[in-house]
Amino acid sequence: MTAENSPATPSDVLNLDGLLTTKERELRSSVRAFVDERIRPNISTWYEDAHFPVELSREMGSLGLLGMHLQGYGCPGRTAVEYGIAAMELEAGDSGLRTFVSVQGSLAMAAIHQFGSEEQKNTYLPGMATGEIIGCFGLTEPTAGSDPSAMATTAVHDGRGWVLNGAKRWIGLATVAQIAVIWAKTEDGVRGFLVPTDVEGFTATAIEPKLSMRASIQCDLTFNDVRLPDSALLPGAKGLRGPFSCLNEARYGIIWGAMGAARDSYEAALAYSQERMQFDKPLAGYQITQAKLVDMLLEIQKGTLLAIHTGRLKDAGTLEPVQISVGKLNNCREAIRICREARTILGGNGITLDHSPLRHANNLESVRTYEGTDEVHALILGNHITGIPAFR
Repeated sequence: MTAENSPATPSDVLNLDGLLTTKERELRSSVRAFVDERIRPNISTWYEDAHFPVELSREMGSLGLLGMHLQGYGCPGRTAVEYGIAAMELEAGDSGLRTFVSVQGSLAMAAIHQFGSEEQKNTYLPGMATGEIIGCFGLTEPTAGSDPSAMATTAVHDGRGWVLNGAKRWIGLATVAQIAVIWAKTEDGVRGFLVPTDVEGFTATAIEPKLSMRASIQCDLTFNDVRLPDSALLPGAKGLRGPFSCLNEARYGIIWGAMGAARDSYEAALAYSQERMQFDKPLAGYQITQAKLVDMLLEIQKGTLLAIHTGRLKDAGTLEPVQISVGKLNNCREAIRICREARTILGGNGITLDHSPLRHANNLESVRTYEGTDEVHALILGNHITGIPAFR
């Protein structure tokens, strides 16, 4: 199944490329080319201006990056490993752009694909796969972040349909989305609803200013007697198991994406250290610089190997949620350390937007927090190894 082994390169000392198929490496090349052409030349300006380039949505759709791991309904139907590779390359450009693909595909589209009716799937998924329709996913609330069971948003059936009231916070893409997947408490437990963003009583407000994820959009949502028809209900989801399954899809992509940010930071530091002269020789010629680069490379290689292994488990249908927590916790934690260390090699120049490591580190503060904080994933793993839940 894997490609023939080729000699290891200096930055792929374990020859991890040899674990990928030809098709997987071709996909990586196409996404990397898109990042080099469309994201890298513009990302410092987008980041500084806090601008999300919504025009890229259709370009990403044409590349088959939206809902790429979903089957049917116009979705690309690629493997979990292929999706992961795309996430890694996109986040090497910027976390905000990878987050768009995650919110669109792993959250909003995955919820409709897994829990929607045939009518809902046929109505929304083809347009979302092309990027013509943008979706968002509303679970987190102002007072219910790590504990979604404490949500206060309600949906009440009054005999004529549903009436939605409440608020959500940190909802990606909401100000540019046409459809929102909103989770609310009902008499029948937590249920999901498809809410058009132009319906009366729905308000989305971008959260500004931000120090992280500046080339992305996160919003506050409010619902003031939003009236929905019975057909808005996602019939296949009941209880928190529904949104949690979507979160696991997003967490899986983060395992790969974080290593993309780390790799880009390492490569920036390596290139700089080979060119920057200090005391009559390049920084790369000093033992302390080489030690920093080696430490970065080791964690990138280990984290990428973890991502590939996790992806193969997912494609085999044997991946467990606790294993996703291993990858999300480890790779986010190590990636942010790598980006910060890479910045030290760049010295004072590293605090400018001419270089990527500090931008990546700032973004990873968000990535490390959303879809489960370090603490939440540590508690998931602690419960797994001790059998004692320590959440309360």
